[in-house]
Amino acid sequence: MNIHARVGDQIVVDSDQLGHPPRKGEVIEVLGEVETRHYRVRWDDGHESIFFPGSSSHVVHPGTRHLS
Repeated sequence: MNIHARVGDQIVVDSDQLGHPPRKGEVIEVLGEVETRHYRVRWDDGHESIFFPGSSSHVVHPGTRHLS
């Protein structure tokens, strides 16, 4: 999966379990090259991790509306 996020964008990872909310976090650093792009993300619970996007994730750019 090749998503294009910038610092300040929000990463949303949809849950594969019924009734569980999506995981959300802010991109704080963009890492890698175009084909291997990954991100340092500060998640809503305060912890940070390196995130490699998958098919259940998408980007929300600041100022755009996202319907969950």
